[in-house]
Amino acid sequence: MRRPILLSGSLAIDRIMDFPGFFKDCILPDKIHALNVSFLVKTFSENFGGTAGNIAYNLALLRAKPVVLGSVGKDFLAYRLWLERHKVVTRYVNVIGNQPTASAYMITDQNDNQISSFFPGAGGHSTQTPPRAVLKAASFGCVSPTGIGDMRNFPKVFKRHNIRYAYDPGQQLTSLNKADLVLGSRGAEILFSNDYEFNLFLKKSGLVEKELLRQVKIVVTTLGPKGSVIQTANKRVRIPPAKPHNTSDPTGAGDAFRAGFVHGYVKGLTLEECGRLGSVVSVYTVEKYGTQTHKFTPRELESRYRKNYRQRIRV
Repeated sequence: MRRPILLSGSLAIDRIMDFPGFFKDCILPDKIHALNVSFLVKTFSENFGGTAGNIAYNLALLRAKPVVLGSVGKDFLAYRLWLERHKVVTRYVNVIGNQPTASAYMITDQNDNQISSFFPGAGGHSTQTPPRAVLKAASFGCVSPTGIGDMRNFPKVFKRHNIRYAYDPGQQLTSLNKADLVLGSRGAEILFSNDYEFNLFLKKSGLVEKELLRQVKIVVTTLGPKGSVIQTANKRVRIPPAKPHNTSDPTGAGDAFRAGFVHGYVKGLTLEECGRLGSVVSVYTVEKYGTQTHKFTPRELESRYRKNYRQRIRV
């Protein structure tokens, strides 16, 4: 019987835009103190997103049992029906009746660099802790970028109930303070970040890598099209990227990677297999415009894993 994976994170409406040029050609380094620039975009789409929503969607495709924990607004009904259609549990979301659901605005250039802004809306409200029976049944938890209250609370909740969890401060690194980052990462099973976020995490937390690896079992750093690196106190593994058929839109690739990695980890796969599985799941997102517009079956995923890594896997 599948045990729930609890996902604390944002539930948002994504507004995704493509800039047909390069940010580097439009930003003058010697004028960065007086930045005033506008980008004319060629495409615009509105999609269901947010860190918890994206991770949950991919876990559902993997036939896991994701449970989203977050605060949403009065306009959440269509998104709720979408998640429930894909067998994501939404029973424990907190509905704020006088606020809109959070919104993310993302512009991506031709090098897949991205400039984002995020309006938290209802997502700025704290989410209630789910019932004890739900916590007791959980196999794993994830703390992903969302309102500061939840990012401070859920590491405590997971530790108090002996739930193994992944900590991913991500886009909230600019808002979390040193105490928040140390509290969230200490005792976490996994720390997720990309390479830029990892260096910012070390700077803000005051930790060096050796100290971090004494308080976090596994540190996973994604490197975009260059793959990822997995570190433990005794091991460092480089994971080559899976190959996408095209690169339509990178938005949500990190969340998809996390879903694949966590799914493999809960199933007891090796770290190498977890990293590769995360990489394969992420390319499905890259190939479609939007974060929850792709599909795959476990059999299709296993086939693609075998083509990329010349090994078999059961998901």
